[in-house]
Order: sequence, then structure tokens, then C-alpha cells
Amino acid sequence: MGLYDRYLAARVRRNPATLPERIAVVIAERDLLEDGAYRTLEDCFAWAFEYGADRVMVYVSVLDTGAVPAIRQVFERCDAPRELAVRGPDDAERADAPIQVSIGLGGKHEFAAAVRGVATQVEAGTLAPDDVDGDAIEERLVFPTDPDLVIKTGAERLSDFMIWQSVYSELHFTDVNWRDFRKRDYLRALRDYQNRQRRYGK
Repeated sequence: MGLYDRYLAARVRRNPATLPERIAVVIAERDLLEDGAYRTLEDCFAWAFEYGADRVMVYVSVLDTGAVPAIRQVFERCDAPRELAVRGPDDAERADAPIQVSIGLGGKHEFAAAVRGVATQVEAGTLAPDDVDGDAIEERLVFPTDPDLVIKTGAERLSDFMIWQSVYSELHFTDVNWRDFRKRDYLRALRDYQNRQRRYGK
């Protein structure tokens, strides 16, 4: 760790403000084509848990769903420090693991599937219309974790990842591309988070 990284780390650790426990990172499929991209992911997992996270989510936006199986295989071979759950566009199984990875499973699709599940139960008479609430939707989401902090690299533009779960998340945009994302960039995101007053929509 360089001198500047040590300085940032000290500032983060000495700050009495709360650190995020649930981190989401949004990257693009093309980011994973860069040399060292998966090593950066492994490093990012390690940084997150080192600084108090108990959940890490990664969303990979894909243009060609045909690439999903290959990306999934690489993630499943990833040297992750905790259990890792990978889900793709056709998956409906809940991803309740310390590291949750979505490959092309966007928030719109996830939310629509949850609503269809609720509608099916209402139609079958196993769920009363008056009992349809936020909890009924959340029980059917593939990704059950609400991120405290969402980090987007490369541009100030979000995808539709976790549109339900991230409604009260803090967003951190960096113009650093994923291939160049280093520990200092992660620490800057933490400092930015510590300097904010979370309002949870109020």
C-alpha cells in the first residue's frame, strides 16, 4: 500500500461515521474484457470485507446474453473470500450469500417477475389483495439485500440494477474505469459515504 493509500485508510478508520455494511458495484461486460479485471474484483471483495462490509453485490450489465454462461463460469472460479452466489437473466432462485453477483439480471426484470409472482398468488386465492405490500414484493426478489452504497465506475450513469433495493442507497460515481480501479478509489468512496447524512427518502 502506497503512502497516499495509507493516508486515506487512516482517515477512514479515524472517522467516527458509520461505514457501509452492504456494498454494490456496477460494472459493464466490456470492463471484464480488460486485463486484470477479475483480479480487481477479487481485490474489491477483500477491501469491502476489510472495511466492515458483510454483503457485496456486483452487477454486470451485458449487451449479449450469449456471453452470460462464460462470465458466470469465470465468477464461479473466482478466488472470493466468502461464499458467492451468481445469478443470470433466467434465474429466479434467491441469492442470499455474502457475495451476490447479477450477470444481466436487471432490476426491471427482477421486479416484474416478483409482481407476476404476487399476481399469481392473488389469482390463486392464496394471497389476499389487501395483503399485497412491499414485503410481498421483497420476498420474491432474487437479490434480497438493500445496498448502503452503490459504486459506479466509468460514468455518471446507472443501469437498472436493484431499482427496488437501492431506492435509499447512497450513490458514488467515479470517472475511473474499472481496469484502473484501485484501493485508493474504494477508500475515496468510503470517505464520500462517511461525509453524507443518510435521509432514507425523508
